[in-house]
Amino acid sequence: MDDKARYEGYWKANVRLITILLSIWALVSYGFGIILAPVLNNIMIGSIPLGFWFAQQGAMIVFVILIFVYCKLMDGIDKEYDVNE
Repeated sequence: MDDKARYEGYWKANVRLITILLSIWALVSYGFGIILAPVLNNIMIGSIPLGFWFAQQGAMIVFVILIFVYCKLMDGIDKEYDVNE
């Protein structure tokens, strides 16, 4: 595999991963925290409505988890395309 094809494959995998993770984040923050909040508010976590929980804490927690997932998966992609340090 020549360098150009390897780099193009690397960036394609990188952009695909970022797109998937940002889609998950958007679904959680906008979908669950705003759009579906009235429906989710019928479900309680302790004494807190689930929609409120997603809007206040859930989206941030999922975002931090996605950062760690991105780091782990990018390490694998870096090794696959031999661009790791």
